Amino acid sequence: MRGTGLRYAMLDRPLILTGFMGAGKSCVGRLLAAKLACPFIDLDAEVVAMAGRSINEIFAKDGEAAFRALESTCLEHALRRGGAVIATGGGAVIADANRALMRASGVVVNLTAPFELIMERLSGARDRPLYAGDDPAKRAKLLMEQREQFYGDADIRIDTDGKSVEDVAAVILGYLRGLAA
Repeated sequence: MRGTGLRYAMLDRPLILTGFMGAGKSCVGRLLAAKLACPFIDLDAEVVAMAGRSINEIFAKDGEAAFRALESTCLEHALRRGGAVIATGGGAVIADANRALMRASGVVVNLTAPFELIMERLSGARDRPLYAGDDPAKRAKLLMEQREQFYGDADIRIDTDGKSVEDVAAVILGYLRGLAA
């Protein structure tokens, strides 16, 4: 990518990946950052670093509202860094202010996957408090349905079903090339 308009265009605006937990944001984000030679920022990891506690601990001790406030603060900081690939947490899109900030600051890419595939990817997950508890599949289904309207607020949506991480990254890079042209 060195020397292309794409690489330089990405240094000015963040590429923001949204989607439900298990959609592939972190895996795709790491690969894209490497291909674009720019930083990768995992928003959940930023929240953990800022709080000095795990996401499970934040939810257990302070509740979801406190987690969402930290998430919004970390999102603002990440977007101010400029050209980076940012993998948001699955619920970052539920706040109107977060969506407006993402749309104003960068290119928003929403990754989707069918519910059954999400359940396969989340099997055995212990670090996702909104997936924990009684009947996690029912809880996940409800969350997906509630968030769908917010996930649609993106520049491009990509269904990751049947695609490798490399395939998804290639679709995103093609989209970015079109923006840089």
